[in-house]
Amino acid sequence: MSPNPATAGHPVATRDEWLAARLALLDEEKQLSRRGDAVARQRRDLPWVRIDADYRFDTEDGERTLADLFDGRSQLVVYHFMYGPDWGEGCPSCSSVADGFDETIEHLRNHDVAFTAVSRAPLAELLAYRDRMGWSFPWASSAGSSFNYDFAVSFTPETVAAGATYNYRVVPEWQDDPAAIPSDLPGMSAFAMQDGGVFHTYSAYARGVDALWNMWQWLDRAPLGRNQGDMSWFGRRDTYRSAGAAR
Repeated sequence: MSPNPATAGHPVATRDEWLAARLALLDEEKQLSRRGDAVARQRRDLPWVRIDADYRFDTEDGERTLADLFDGRSQLVVYHFMYGPDWGEGCPSCSSVADGFDETIEHLRNHDVAFTAVSRAPLAELLAYRDRMGWSFPWASSAGSSFNYDFAVSFTPETVAAGATYNYRVVPEWQDDPAAIPSDLPGMSAFAMQDGGVFHTYSAYARGVDALWNMWQWLDRAPLGRNQGDMSWFGRRDTYRSAGAAR
């Protein structure tokens, strides 16, 4: 593999100089960890909102309600996977996030948390793509339901005109150019079961789902970071193999 020109000219130090800089960074990382703990407590302390809508999903086990997706557990987390009804394949970014789901959800289940991905594409298409990517996590289709629209991950010019927002904010570009409105965007939502009712507890979008993306966590600690200035390297995992990029 040829050298990356971005590594040229980076400052070089002695081990003692490096250690001094690393210890200063460690103080910052510890502060960030403590702040993250405090934010996590705030997240858990959010009030809950009862879900009255009768959402129905197409799943491998037939039609299921939102309550059914809990699979007998008291908590449910949903990944809003970008896969529109006419796309033909899932979003590359969401596909990268999903590469970490299969093993993680076993730990979630053991901790009383159910998991499913939800998309608007037909179930047969979702399952075919899941097979292609070698995944096994639960995946439900919300086609025919307002679920994606109600949880602010699917959009039309009409819903935006009626006040739809993404990441809890109006997107100015969408107001100026309806052609720029995406049909689907990523996010995650959490729900709780209490006294037989389902409650919405939390949703996050955009950079709010970064922490769920294993690849970014590793790249943030690699020498050159995310290298997001040029995203031409980014794709679905199986395309790297087919292009001979895997070693």
